[in-house]
Amino acid sequence: MFNFFKKKTPIEKLSDQYQKLQKEAFELSTTNRTQSDAKQAEAQEVLKEIEALKKSS
Repeated sequence: MFNFFKKKTPIEKLSDQYQKLQKEAFELSTTNRTQSDAKQAEAQEVLKEIEALKKSS
């Protein structure tokens, strides 16, 4: 009920960032493929960080 008081874990923060980058990459894919690929690469780096955190915990 009072979830807004709960702090996000680093994995949740990175997951939100990953979702945002994926959405931006999708939106750019129709107009500018180069920028879309750059956003996709950023998203992959964030995904690697998420996987590294999951392995360490």
